[in-house]
Amino acid sequence: MKKTSKEIDLAGKKLILEIGEFAEQATSSILARLGETVVLVTVVEGGKTDLDYFPLSVDYVERLYAGGRIKGSRWVKREGRPSDEAILAGRLIDRSIRPLFPKSFKNEVQIIVTVMSVDGENEADVLALNAVSAALAISRIPWNGPIGAIRVGYIKENGNSAEILENPTTSEIDLSELDMVVSQTKDKTVMLEAGAKQVSEDVFVEAIGRAQKVNSGIVASIEELVKEVGTKKLEISEDASSHEAVALIDKSYKEDIIALIKSKADKESGGNEMGELVDKIYDDEKMKNKDSDIDKKTIVKAIEHVMFKQIRIDVLEKNKRVDGRKMDEIRPIAARVGILPRTHGSALFQRGLTQALSVITLGSPRMEQLIESAEGEESKSYIHHYSGLPYSFGQTGRVGTPSRREIGHGALAERALEAVIPKQETFPYTIRVVSEVLSQNGSSSMASTCGSTLALMDAGVPILKPVAGISIGMMSDEKKYQLLTDIIGIEDFSGDMDFKVAGTENGVTAIQVDVKIPGLTIEQVKDIFAASKKARLFILDKMQSVIPSSRKELSEYAPKIEVVHIPVDKIGEVIGPGGKVIKNIIATTGATVDVEDDGSVTISGTNEEAVQRATDWVKSLTRDVGVGEEFEGEVKRILPFGAFVEILPGKEGMVHVSKMSTEFVNNPSDVVEIGQKVKVRVAEIDEQGRINLSMLFGADAEKEREPRERQERSFAGSARDDRGPRREHPLSMQFKRERQKTWQQNKRFGPKKPRY
Repeated sequence: MKKTSKEIDLAGKKLILEIGEFAEQATSSILARLGETVVLVTVVEGGKTDLDYFPLSVDYVERLYAGGRIKGSRWVKREGRPSDEAILAGRLIDRSIRPLFPKSFKNEVQIIVTVMSVDGENEADVLALNAVSAALAISRIPWNGPIGAIRVGYIKENGNSAEILENPTTSEIDLSELDMVVSQTKDKTVMLEAGAKQVSEDVFVEAIGRAQKVNSGIVASIEELVKEVGTKKLEISEDASSHEAVALIDKSYKEDIIALIKSKADKESGGNEMGELVDKIYDDEKMKNKDSDIDKKTIVKAIEHVMFKQIRIDVLEKNKRVDGRKMDEIRPIAARVGILPRTHGSALFQRGLTQALSVITLGSPRMEQLIESAEGEESKSYIHHYSGLPYSFGQTGRVGTPSRREIGHGALAERALEAVIPKQETFPYTIRVVSEVLSQNGSSSMASTCGSTLALMDAGVPILKPVAGISIGMMSDEKKYQLLTDIIGIEDFSGDMDFKVAGTENGVTAIQVDVKIPGLTIEQVKDIFAASKKARLFILDKMQSVIPSSRKELSEYAPKIEVVHIPVDKIGEVIGPGGKVIKNIIATTGATVDVEDDGSVTISGTNEEAVQRATDWVKSLTRDVGVGEEFEGEVKRILPFGAFVEILPGKEGMVHVSKMSTEFVNNPSDVVEIGQKVKVRVAEIDEQGRINLSMLFGADAEKEREPRERQERSFAGSARDDRGPRREHPLSMQFKRERQKTWQQNKRFGPKKPRY
């Protein structure tokens, strides 16, 4: 392929595609640039397979060198398994391109996207998606593209005005109410992926319309590139035996197909009805003609073709769904909360046969998830995990690491609820949600969203609004289309799309769209939003009848957390020399104490009393004590010249013997003893911050005088002068040296200690 480059306008920015220089042995390859973000896309066609599905794989590879970073692990510096974000980016690309491959094309295709440079402002996923579109378009692989892709944002201005952002930067997305990626052909929408902060359906329609104008221009530019360097597409031959099998089954086994459809109404998969019908057809045909070359794999594909065709006819011509429901009817809903006694929150949500058990775990901020990428480290305090084990389909299968599907479904539910999770300033917890999907027959990700909302409210998490989700399907032909609310598995497999929408009563929080046709028109999208809103409000009513709002109190098993903000220059006083103070707080109270560089101190523990003690201790350490304040303190140490009294947790002052009584005190132990509670007054705070206390109050305080020993030796005249200047007692000098050393250690080591 000859070397060339193409410059494409992406909402005012230059998207540059370089062809023919990199990865020359691949079927096609493109190096794409947007700003200083660079990705390499390679497409390889591996030849024809005997598989009964299209073996397309999309791998999104993140390299830390792209951001000038080395992996933080001490022992392993090579990048490990793909991050969840990389898997989601790969799924985003897969769902955008897969619908446009011919149904009969079964050659293996592998697409690898390598992120090679990031600038922190231009996202690599949308850049990669456009580059993949161009690479497929110029290759010999049959594909009904190209497509264009763009990210769209939405910012509310003062008053009622608002602005749709086309191709926003990373910093602009942080301020946006909407983060949506739209993949489109010249006139139809192929894929949508969005997270939003309760944005209305009208805004989504407007944003999709704006994206269509930009993407049409991208498609036109890629078509120009195809004319310059494109390769002739592979010819696809239809399988004659498959057509014969379809005609045979449609004619001779129609009643069996109708019975099979009825059996699928109550389950997504599982059961052996399909296998029994395949064996029956195979045996019948072999009995009729021993030389018949029909095989079971061909029969399976033919049965599915006839079955899906019959389902579509029933919907479009008879308004008849597989399970007998109306087109906009939702399956029976059931919900319960407080299922598991020792967890922090739990709920079971069931819609038809789809059943999800969501469980909440609350932890301290130190439990947040750290994510390492080329752009740096970031943290997540709200995490949603989805688990759908084989039994949920009525099948046996592998149990191990989560599949790409499970990661994608968990991310969708997480995004749906993220908009209503309280900020850590008001609810200082790390929140982990696990959705155990116990049974699946249509849109388990939306059931997980509903169940997780109920579980969060059961746990006492003060979410802004309850969130519900629903999936809308569609069946269409050249003349008309029919929308189906709350699709079941067989309707998903035989239909044209799976349009998932989640949100509150105020607006949409998440969208994910998978289509199996060349795309959706803007009129169809409007109708889908209307149907999804109606269904969402219905489900929200059902959910709020179970638990109308978040519980006022957290579970007794949940950790108790307090956050104290202290001045940065006081951090050293909380940590202490060598961490002595903070270790003492933890050991004494049993609470966990974490100090951040910004002065945030997080105190957590399962015992509320321990947390409160540690909180009071930290506050007292950083509290400024004023002259004249009175305290009831505990005597901690006694020295020959006075006693040290703890006036606040961790904060001590010294009472000199001269301030213990109006009478002469020869030995402090004659007045106080260790552990005794005494009332004291702050008499002085010296220039080094040391606190001097007095046990004298009122009129007695006015009579404070020098120690009698000193007074007896202090007589007027030159006699004192003849002896020269009076030297301090050795014990007094030792005390001063000790206090000076402690002050210097606090000043030197306190603020520089790491968090504990």
